[in-house]
Amino acid sequence: MQYREAIDWLFATQMFGIKLGLDGARRLLREYLAYPAHDTLVIHVAGTNGKGSTCAMIDSIARACGRRSGLFTSPHLIDFRERIKVSGREIPEEECAAMLTALRAICERMETHPTFFEIALVLAMRWFRECGCELIVLETGMGGRLDATTAVPADVCVITPIGMDHMQWLGDTLEQIAAEKAGIFVMGKPAISSPQEPAAREVLEKAANETRAPLQFVEQPLLGYPLALPGAHQQWNAALAVAALHAAGIPLREESVRHGLTHLEWPGRFEEIRPDIILDGAHNPHAAAVLAHTWRGKFGERKAALVFSAVAAKDIAGILEMLAPLAERIFFCPVDTPRAVAPRALAGHLPAGAPPHECHESFAEAFRAARETKLPILVAGSLFLVGEARACLTGETFQSSAQ
Repeated sequence: MQYREAIDWLFATQMFGIKLGLDGARRLLREYLAYPAHDTLVIHVAGTNGKGSTCAMIDSIARACGRRSGLFTSPHLIDFRERIKVSGREIPEEECAAMLTALRAICERMETHPTFFEIALVLAMRWFRECGCELIVLETGMGGRLDATTAVPADVCVITPIGMDHMQWLGDTLEQIAAEKAGIFVMGKPAISSPQEPAAREVLEKAANETRAPLQFVEQPLLGYPLALPGAHQQWNAALAVAALHAAGIPLREESVRHGLTHLEWPGRFEEIRPDIILDGAHNPHAAAVLAHTWRGKFGERKAALVFSAVAAKDIAGILEMLAPLAERIFFCPVDTPRAVAPRALAGHLPAGAPPHECHESFAEAFRAARETKLPILVAGSLFLVGEARACLTGETFQSSAQ
């Protein structure tokens, strides 16, 4: 298959939905010879918020230390290949197409067809192996215990802040969700965690005790280092990244840490795409609260024109409760995914006393209306929306990130 054909086939596998469990991933890893080499370190990152930023920091610092690092994250914003990087470079289109062709042949003879996420993971793992990666950084897709990434043996397990999200899959209490995240712990291997709510911390401690995993909680943010990503919460993510690399046995020097934290790229997280245009994929109340704090740190009490969208099964009311106070006017639009919530339905989740709002049929239409306000623009609520916005504003070719 050529690249476009291969990507179309891969996206078509979304029809198989989400299947939590490790058997399919293990079978595909085995069939495609995609398990990591015995001397390759694997750092596995789970949590509700900050997973991607933490993974990007681990990868960037490791590369600054001279390590050949493979990075697997999700979702992508514009191009699928963003999910799979070696030494900071996306997998080439030709290699991606050739490997997806091979994977398609394997999938078609399997009794149970692998999911989109399982295929993406195994593609990444085989590419990392072929590139001779010394370190692999894996971001969980959802949860942890039954996430496909957990099929890959990890040397260090990392937990970012845990909150309420994906409740239809992971449970409706913080304790249940924390137990799913703690499911990535590996017998006898070190685990590192951000500070957690007491209920979540207790669950992590019990899971670490059961797996004899030495568990360390990061006690303070990393101060004194300039960060490429704005927001005080990123100092905690940086501390977590440094602790994870230390637990992996990678020698760290101050200049390497400094270089890694100042040269990383992680778009769509309080990203100033143009002066007074901010993109942030705040997709749950905790992330929205962090975004609100970061916004006020940059803009003070200056109000925004908020362009907002979200997908089904998210706590839309909770997100808007945090973001509506930032806005002078809100512009709702849909996103390109079957899970999109219609603009008028989104507006039904607005809190009492919210600013005036408008409903539009597309991001482009909503953005044009927001520009007319002459206010700083905040695009938020979904990484699907951020990807579409980023492509529109940068002129890049947008691949639907519907999944």
